[in-house]
Amino acid sequence: MVVAGLLFLALAYLAVGQASVNRSDAQTAADAAALAAAQDRRDQLAGKWVEDILDPTKWGGIFDGTTDVGPSCGRAEDLAARNDATASCASDGPLAFTVEARTEKSVGRSVVPGTEGFHSTASARAVIEALCSFDEPDDPPSGDPSGDDPPGDEPGGGGPKGDDPGDVILPELVCRDGRDWILDPNDLTRLPKPEDLFDVHLAD
Repeated sequence: MVVAGLLFLALAYLAVGQASVNRSDAQTAADAAALAAAQDRRDQLAGKWVEDILDPTKWGGIFDGTTDVGPSCGRAEDLAARNDATASCASDGPLAFTVEARTEKSVGRSVVPGTEGFHSTASARAVIEALCSFDEPDDPPSGDPSGDDPPGDEPGGGGPKGDDPGDVILPELVCRDGRDWILDPNDLTRLPKPEDLFDVHLAD
């Protein structure tokens, strides 16, 4: 009887271990999925910044995440699937994603009844944080209906003027890593990378 009791306790501890591993798998899947969605949004925002680099009046919406970009939750679902889980992803504001993950595999059979049908769930939240600041220009780009200056005027306030990049003055990017980016509109071959512009991390 003593041996049977010890065996039962050992199997019970094994069941607890199985449940713990299953729960850890769910958390890993949730973390990876949330980060994947946030990184996809970061890359889209950085790409949008490169696309609109000669129009600094659009930079504000890019760095605060309010500019229009494509959906990113598909990346969360892909990463969860790679971790043998399903994911429910939602945008939590323009610069954050919350993911709920559920393991595909159950805890498995054990001495504890019902574990063979139990699937662990976990949630994670990833946020995107702009790393750089800049002085926003006062003037809209040349040709904008709201602007008063005709094309070809001298720049005033830092906005694009005229059709030639040489007529554009780009704001300086002041970034937290101590590196300031002085951008030359005539040489845009060396630009900050997405990770230079935005930080992606899991929220506490």
